[in-house]
Amino acid sequence: MKQITTTLIAILLLILMTFFVLKAYQNAKSYEEMSQLMVQKQDITQLSKNQLKKLAQGLSLGFYSGYQELLQEQKKDQEVQQFFKQKAEQYTLYFVLTLGAIFLLYFVVSLREFTILLGLSGLIALIGGLITPIMMMSIHKEVEYLGDVVLTMESKGVMGSILKLFDNNDYIIGAVLLLFSVIFPLLKTIAILFVSIFIQSKFAHTLVHFFKILGKWSMADVFVVSTLLVYFSASKGDMSRAEVQVGLYLFLTYVIVSILASLFADKMLQENKEA
Repeated sequence: MKQITTTLIAILLLILMTFFVLKAYQNAKSYEEMSQLMVQKQDITQLSKNQLKKLAQGLSLGFYSGYQELLQEQKKDQEVQQFFKQKAEQYTLYFVLTLGAIFLLYFVVSLREFTILLGLSGLIALIGGLITPIMMMSIHKEVEYLGDVVLTMESKGVMGSILKLFDNNDYIIGAVLLLFSVIFPLLKTIAILFVSIFIQSKFAHTLVHFFKILGKWSMADVFVVSTLLVYFSASKGDMSRAEVQVGLYLFLTYVIVSILASLFADKMLQENKEA
């Protein structure tokens, strides 16, 4: 009965983690779309019209309220934008808290079952980190009489950036990021899950050496995050600004969970070998 209850709790937690990652992704994309919409309303042409409305409202002694209505519309857009941002961060926090509950199961499940749970949790975090925006870049220019003009804004994710690198013929950088941020993490996670599930089979033991080789590359994921940050924050205009998105936290969570899963899997293999 205890085993069934524990299994049901573990499944429920994994489902909740998947749900929270999905909601974080949806709200992050909505925040991205809302930010792009606000930028479109703040180009040079539109800002010039806004200044004319401000001037007209001042000259009309308050009879013309076009500029005041514009300010109210901008305030409403900002509120909607911040709502999606807060929701994305909120669901990401829920995901981390649920992951914390997964760690508590360490005290009630076997080492093998706990390693499987960590592997599945890492896989969920990895997929979320790959598809969710991790950085929003905007390029600004100070224009006389108009103020701070946003020339362009782009939200960047791991998969989207890799595809863009290949489209721009940056095959070497794209291949490196594809290898260390997608292929390698997937192989490492699948190896952990396979060895944990089929630990008694002869074929599983042939993966031990391969698994240990992968373990030497545990910090490669951290290298990927650093590379992405450098690439995304590179200045490409008069003034570049970068804003971290929740996808980066999901990817960093995967890195931490992956390292821990590797340690527990190695411990599990040692105990099985001694037994």
